Amino acid sequence: MAPPRKPRRLSTSGRSSLIDSLRGFTLSGVRVNKEDLQKKITFPEYLRRAMTEAIRAKDAEAASAVQLYEAARGEGAPLAEPAEWPVVVFINSKSGGRHGPKLKARLQELMGEEQVFDLSEVKPHEFVQYGLSCLENFANLGDNCAKATREKLKIVVAGGDGTVGWVLGCLGELNRQGRLPIPPTGVIPLGTGNDLSRSFGWGGSFPFNWKSSVKRTLEKVAYGPTAHLDSWQVLISMPAGEKLELPYSLKEAEETPLDQELEVEGELPEKVSCYQGVFYNYFSIGMDAQVAYGFHHLRNEKPYLAQGPISNKMIYSGYSCQQGWFCTPCSSYPGLRSLKNILRIYIKKVNHLKWEQIPVPSSVRSIVVLNLPSYGSGRNPWGKLKPDYLEKRGFVQAHPDDGCLEIFGLKHGWHASMVMAEVISAKHIAQASDIRFELRGGEWKKSYLQMDGEPWKQPMDKDFSTFVEIKRVSNQSLMVRAE
Repeated sequence: MAPPRKPRRLSTSGRSSLIDSLRGFTLSGVRVNKEDLQKKITFPEYLRRAMTEAIRAKDAEAASAVQLYEAARGEGAPLAEPAEWPVVVFINSKSGGRHGPKLKARLQELMGEEQVFDLSEVKPHEFVQYGLSCLENFANLGDNCAKATREKLKIVVAGGDGTVGWVLGCLGELNRQGRLPIPPTGVIPLGTGNDLSRSFGWGGSFPFNWKSSVKRTLEKVAYGPTAHLDSWQVLISMPAGEKLELPYSLKEAEETPLDQELEVEGELPEKVSCYQGVFYNYFSIGMDAQVAYGFHHLRNEKPYLAQGPISNKMIYSGYSCQQGWFCTPCSSYPGLRSLKNILRIYIKKVNHLKWEQIPVPSSVRSIVVLNLPSYGSGRNPWGKLKPDYLEKRGFVQAHPDDGCLEIFGLKHGWHASMVMAEVISAKHIAQASDIRFELRGGEWKKSYLQMDGEPWKQPMDKDFSTFVEIKRVSNQSLMVRAE
């Protein structure tokens, strides 16, 4: 008689994804009462409407907003009480397949409609510039309700990693402007990878039992502890003449000089174009960015194919097989060759003042700069390194607020698949506090770059280099941990 078959075991990442999806069915915790939650998170009406008017008029001191304030403070008017847990939600209603519009409606049920901002209608920088400024103006006029709301405010982002990064980048302006405190941010994961969400305990996928899960999320945002997160600025300096297809994460900037401590070899073009952006999770060049770029364009051209995270991952996997990364030894196409042909890397190590050039491994076709311990839907390609290996390589344990980035490489499609399955670690290259990439085309007409899930196609010049500098901005971004 044949022995009984052993049950199949899910991989660690598979179990994690399944648990995330089923978490809505669990009976852990106390049921959240809808009416009690509404009372605790909903702003007084005059504040909600005043913020909306300020954003609509693009004026923090709009006459319509001031009238609402004066009416609320008028003679005989009862003093408004601030919300116990004031929350504002940004939602990318196009994310999450069919769930986006339904989730938006559900959130509007649970609080004032004016506290839920659809990113297709209101951009996060508009909220920071006009909505928050409106609250601050009222507070400066002696409105204690507005003051308490501003001080206790927390943000929820319903979207993928790119959307969360976009909102965090706009909130980061508060630190540069001295407008503290910075509201901590929680996440409702609607994207494909959701690595930023996973890193702070918010899960890797949208739960099946999402209606009750949304209530629990809002309560966790109110009570959850906060953690610091490093933010990293990217400066791109390239020969003028060609425009980039800018993702949300990049903005055109005035000409900004490169770090003068590192001398540039060769001639510089007479005119340059500069772009700036901020990332929180990862920045990459090469193979993975090319696959992401193709997937994003396919999804935009045929949105009916992307109906949710599971279908997105299936399409993503299928698309990656079409790029040629699994048969690189058999290909003579320049764009499938090692990045060593087009790339130089310079770094400053932590607590070091001098730049040093590090070699690009000849086998590497993708370079990834990682801040969080989650990449590619919850994998940790850097790996959990043993103390003796860390000491031998001069590395330290990685943390999201340590002022340090991990640089690793992926060799080809097969190697990337093994790394994503967590069978092996990626090729460790370096840890750094500052990085400069120097790209020059030769036979390459273009390369592919991405940061926090936002890919773009980078034109290459055979005569002049494109420079990408990465420097730490601060660790003032605050994330709420789900506990």
